[in-house]
Amino acid sequence: MKKILHTTLLTAFVILVTASFSYAQFSVTGNDNFPFFHLGCLIVGGLIIVSLKRKYSKLYMSEAIGSFALYTVMVSIFTAPVVDALKNLIN
Repeated sequence: MKKILHTTLLTAFVILVTASFSYAQFSVTGNDNFPFFHLGCLIVGGLIIVSLKRKYSKLYMSEAIGSFALYTVMVSIFTAPVVDALKNLIN
């Protein structure tokens, strides 16, 4: 029962973070420049982390959530609005 609860909580976290990423990108870029590739990478990464948590019971919940949060930050760094902001900051 504990394994199912942890998997469900992790899945809810992945869905909420992915939805917030999608909303933030849509509000910044609009419909014409939405980063579908980054969203796909985020979904696939979330599926991989959830499947690893389901397969390996010794993987802590905090490790899975932390790794997905860091992965989300890494994916969001390489989107167009962040790259443009870094270019403006450097110039």
